[in-house]
Amino acid sequence: MTSLFVSHGAPTFALEPGLAGPALTRLGQQLPRPAAVLVVSPHWMTPEVRVGLAETPATIHDFNGFEPALYELEYTAPGHPAFARMALSLLEDAGWKPVADAQRGLDHGAWVPLRHLYPDASVPVFQVSLPDWLDSHSAWRLGQTLAPLEKEGVLIVGSGSLTHNLYEVRWRDEQASEYARDFSHWIREAAIAGDHERLVNALTLAPHARRAHPTVEHFLPLLVALGAADSNARATVIEGGIEHGVLSMDSFVF
Repeated sequence: MTSLFVSHGAPTFALEPGLAGPALTRLGQQLPRPAAVLVVSPHWMTPEVRVGLAETPATIHDFNGFEPALYELEYTAPGHPAFARMALSLLEDAGWKPVADAQRGLDHGAWVPLRHLYPDASVPVFQVSLPDWLDSHSAWRLGQTLAPLEKEGVLIVGSGSLTHNLYEVRWRDEQASEYARDFSHWIREAAIAGDHERLVNALTLAPHARRAHPTVEHFLPLLVALGAADSNARATVIEGGIEHGVLSMDSFVF
């Protein structure tokens, strides 16, 4: 299997697919069908790394203030406790001191993009949390730790947002901000070139990095996906455009 970074944007992406939704659906049809999907999302952050073991994970509507239709959506994919236990074992062996969580469902960072990637919800899904103390290098190492699952047919997905400045979101203005374009272009060029060192150091090196990511949690899943890839892997870009002025929706297949 490959690894994948997806930009999940705002929760409204579930009902407003834009460019990215159909592109993810096509990708799901083109990729080899995975035995399961492992998602790392910034909407499950914990002091320690946790692994979801639920057999039938609930759909978590972890957002407020949106239209009622969003809260009625369900993503009914089964879990995969066996692969989740394999993830626990890999993390334990690497010194992460993981914790099993048999109750946790799927947050919107998981089910919203998966609603486009695998619309029929037939592929099992489980999540690994994003420890709240991670930096860029340790996020990359988390992906590297989980990478052996790919040999078992597990698709490792880091779900975040290529840019994520909610202070500047303009819900009714689709004119893309120049800084969001510049940052996204820099990341795209590094990913296409397979320049993993530049990507791991992007929050220091890339133009407008702190404006594109005032907080880092939506960028770190990109580095988890990168860590799960081969050391010389180059990315294929899944075009998503820029939504609401500042949210780049591009995704990467490594």
